[in-house]
Amino acid sequence: MEKRRYLIEIGTGVDMHGGDVTKAAQKAVKDAMSHCCMAGVREIHGAGPAQIALRVQISCPRPEELDLDKVKEPVGFYEDVELVPVAGGAAERGLHVAEMGSGDTLVVAVAIITVYLKQ
Repeated sequence: MEKRRYLIEIGTGVDMHGGDVTKAAQKAVKDAMSHCCMAGVREIHGAGPAQIALRVQISCPRPEELDLDKVKEPVGFYEDVELVPVAGGAAERGLHVAEMGSGDTLVVAVAIITVYLKQ
């Protein structure tokens, strides 16, 4: 089945307290998804979720620590989702707030979501 790119969207997410790359990645995916209104998928192409594939690249420090199941949660009901963790993002010493996480590391993740229509 051929896939054709329909949309590319970018989002950022930050875990301000504790350096949790999964939390930052979830926020980045949610941010990118919140910028998308794919009206043309249904109205022009007549496609629903079964005809859509997503490629989600997550750029963050320590990508090997990502909980990919949790990172996938913000994409909702889409089933054909490829998650691609890569090294990147940013980390910096922040502020330790015990109630919000362990440590004082601020981490930033970037999500690049590519939406494909299956034909």
